[in-house]
Amino acid sequence: MPKFIAIHPVDPPASMDSVVPVAKKAKAGVTTDAYWVKSWCKLNNNGEVTAIYCEWDGKDAQSVRDDVAQSIPELPGEVSPMAEIQGEDFR
Repeated sequence: MPKFIAIHPVDPPASMDSVVPVAKKAKAGVTTDAYWVKSWCKLNNNGEVTAIYCEWDGKDAQSVRDDVAQSIPELPGEVSPMAEIQGEDFR
């Protein structure tokens, strides 16, 4: 299944504790066409989340966009195809 990245700006910055319920909603909303794999949170110097980068497997970008819009409408984001590069690939 192709991979996608959803980039969610978080403005104003939020605590990690406030991100947990949103993550639970994202996971609960997955379908066979769009599946949330994992996320990385960008933190500011106060430890607050300023952006979330989410890896998705999906049938296509629109399936991921639809799932994000339905499961976490409070956290809109840009969805794009992605490729992963591992540092270990260059040893």
